[in-house]
Amino acid sequence: MVKYPTGSAVPYRASAPKDRGFWKKAGKRASFSDRGMTLEQQINESNQYYLNEAVAVVHKKPTPIQIVKVDYPKRSKAVIREAYFRQASTTDYNGVYRGYYLDFEAKETRNKTSFPLKNFHEHQIVHLHQCLQQDGICFAIIGFMTLERYFVTPATFLIKCWNDWQKNGKSSMSLEEIEANSIEIKSGFRPALPYIDAVDQIIADRNKQ
Repeated sequence: MVKYPTGSAVPYRASAPKDRGFWKKAGKRASFSDRGMTLEQQINESNQYYLNEAVAVVHKKPTPIQIVKVDYPKRSKAVIREAYFRQASTTDYNGVYRGYYLDFEAKETRNKTSFPLKNFHEHQIVHLHQCLQQDGICFAIIGFMTLERYFVTPATFLIKCWNDWQKNGKSSMSLEEIEANSIEIKSGFRPALPYIDAVDQIIADRNKQ
């Protein structure tokens, strides 16, 4: 059994597993949005679906921590009492799709009209820029949770907005700007968030250049 960073486990096989029973149960609902799922949960379920269907291999990156103090109240259990982040994390997810390296961040907001750029950290912006220089497919999945709207925003636009913030003090992306410069995706099932459809469009746009 292989344990993945998402906390899920699937049998290791030469060919991708297809857990039809799981997806049959999931298909009883037409949308995951009414289940109160976080954006991360929706993406993790989507990644599991893409893995099962041999579409893409994408996982959430583990956060590197340094454990300082551990208690053992019982022989079979350990409780972490003190720990700290060893280094700044980069982005949330990475993987491979059709030979393309994917790297992206997931952010959600309850705001209805704009998305604050302070939700992104400078080291994440730098990391996305570095991955773009290596021809990676880089983006952010932004969820307006109150509106139940989700956008795949290319890293090129995100980096431009970040630079504008640093130079001109414009500290947020308006919903209208995100609509005009992103690919909107609809929540549902099989997968919960079909972000690979947006990745296909990003790849097609790149090939036209």
